[in-house]
Amino acid sequence: VDRAELFCCACGDQVYDRDFDAAVVLAQTVNATATTSTSGSTAMQCSVAGSQPENLRKRRRVDYRPWEPDSGEHISRGNQSIPLLDATNASLVSSTQQPWGLRGLNNLGNTCFMNSILQALLHTPPLRNYFLGDRHNRYYCQQKNGAINGTKNSRLCLACDMDALFSAVFSGDRTPYSPAKFLYSWWQHAANLASYEQQDAHEFFISMLEGIHEKVEKDKRKSQSPAGSGDCCIAHRVFSGILRSDVMCMVCGFTSTTYDPCVDISLDLEPNQGGSGKSSSAKSVNSFNVEADCMRPNQNCGISTLKGCLERFTRAEKLGSDQKLFCQKCQVRQESLKQMSIRKLPLVSCFHVKRFEHSSIRKMSRKVDRYLQFPFSLDMAPYLSSSILRSRFGNRIFPFDGDEQDASNDLSTEFELFAVVTHSGRLDAGHYVTYLRLSNQWYKCDDAWITQVNESIVRAAQGYMMFYVQ
Repeated sequence: VDRAELFCCACGDQVYDRDFDAAVVLAQTVNATATTSTSGSTAMQCSVAGSQPENLRKRRRVDYRPWEPDSGEHISRGNQSIPLLDATNASLVSSTQQPWGLRGLNNLGNTCFMNSILQALLHTPPLRNYFLGDRHNRYYCQQKNGAINGTKNSRLCLACDMDALFSAVFSGDRTPYSPAKFLYSWWQHAANLASYEQQDAHEFFISMLEGIHEKVEKDKRKSQSPAGSGDCCIAHRVFSGILRSDVMCMVCGFTSTTYDPCVDISLDLEPNQGGSGKSSSAKSVNSFNVEADCMRPNQNCGISTLKGCLERFTRAEKLGSDQKLFCQKCQVRQESLKQMSIRKLPLVSCFHVKRFEHSSIRKMSRKVDRYLQFPFSLDMAPYLSSSILRSRFGNRIFPFDGDEQDASNDLSTEFELFAVVTHSGRLDAGHYVTYLRLSNQWYKCDDAWITQVNESIVRAAQGYMMFYVQ
């Protein structure tokens, strides 16, 4: 009222009303005049001046006064709230030397895989802003779904437990927190993984996002949106991107294109003696791939780079003779070239490195301990569909069959690393640790223990999952 502002719940924004503004300005003028030692005739002149709102609006509405709590608010603030870290709490900052919201998570029995992912998600900027902004209120959600007072509800809402986790971690308490309720709720969603055995952090990440997604109630407008648009829930709005797959006939050049939504990108390590999957001999058939691999320095020294893995992911590969696909133009099965690219970038790009290999022929599994170099700043422009198509056609300017050009311009292609999940040890007995970048300082989150580390420690870590934000 002091500032003559109205908030419209339908618009979700401040709105301006001319009549309301004129009335408030008049009232302020009368009030200010009444408090001075002027005569009553001056007040009468101000009341008459109400017929001239344009002139009144030229006056300053109200002097800015910073908010100061009264005695009652002082008591309420002291009893029921915790002040945020700022310049007035310098002693608190110096005593902890840790950013707000950095809190250890207790291991509940081989749950380092869960703690490592939770630490990364708790400090994912768009996700953090969503939950700390009360966009998902667990009390309202539980009332709406009849999950209060022990009423029967077969499955708990994972987003509600995520909301409670954010509240606990950002409460200001520095003692390690036990996410037992979250673990129980996740077990309800992933019954096949409900045990105290060590699980894969990447598998937990995928199942957790699915658990948050499946409880979201889609309205008619959102349910009609195309699959993979990333607008259905907070999990997909943050992590969902779209991959483009082109399969081109090597005889006639006919190209078949498909689009697939994804919440992360799984990358093979660059090839050496132990390559697998997309890095296997299927690519070596292509002559220019062989030439590029031979030109790559230190190919057999065991060092890979994240950019090299992304280049290999988006490089054209010749499908084997046993993988001939039906060509709609030739009307027969032909040998084909397949190429992946990124049609739409997510707000947060998660890269998963395939370090666990499983061979059905040898009936054995092993872990790949090779080092992976990853940059702190990453430009994703070379891996977009628009860039891939231009390079395929010699950088010629041509109309796109779709919105690849628009998709690349919607959001920035520059990404910054803010979390690295690492795995040490063997396949069956390992340990997960997360490195977080907060206020340009790195912290090591090892379950309940949080320590400040040097940047060189992070660069030397054996990355398993890397999280980049725009």
